[in-house]
Amino acid sequence: MDFLKPTDCPDSVPSSTETGGTNCLAPGGLSDSQVLQEPGDRSHWCVVAYWEEKTRVGRLYSVQEPSLDIFYDLPQGNGFCLGQLNSDNKSQLVQKVRSKIGYGIQLTKEVDGVWVYNRSSYPIFIKSATLDNPDSRTLLVHKVFPGFSIKAFDYEKAYTLQRPNDHEFTQQPWTGFTVQISFVKGWGQCYTRQFISSCPCWLEVIFNNR
Repeated sequence: MDFLKPTDCPDSVPSSTETGGTNCLAPGGLSDSQVLQEPGDRSHWCVVAYWEEKTRVGRLYSVQEPSLDIFYDLPQGNGFCLGQLNSDNKSQLVQKVRSKIGYGIQLTKEVDGVWVYNRSSYPIFIKSATLDNPDSRTLLVHKVFPGFSIKAFDYEKAYTLQRPNDHEFTQQPWTGFTVQISFVKGWGQCYTRQFISSCPCWLEVIFNNR
């Protein structure tokens, strides 16, 4: 956990992507359609969407660097700061979960796939088509405790998979190249929330299919 925490830089001033500094906000000037219209575009290896229950907050965040910190408050990372997004959600549960995101997670693209490191003080929950048997009727939701990591996405396995049978994935315009991550609250067969859209704060990571 200490290794994953960012080094304090009191002399640095976070800035937006437009000024070439710390990427605290979703990149400006790019619409969702522009980010996704070129699936083979090598300028990014994934895009990230932040959701609060059934409402997406902010634009898609395009990721070019090998790793990305996704956190809530500055200066707890150098990457996607969720606290800088404008949200109108007044739900007490959403606000409570927001306060627990903290250092959040780190997405890292490595040789064997994409790893997710839980940098926060609370569990995260992940669903990915490459984590389970693709022939199963429902993909499992995996719980990752603070300080632990999981290989959330395997490129080689993803290419061999057919479209997942899972209801949530089949309702989306993307295929098995999508990973869902919920902060603090789980969903699925073992939880009262059956769908991730019922979770207070969650992420959708869409990998570049190339």
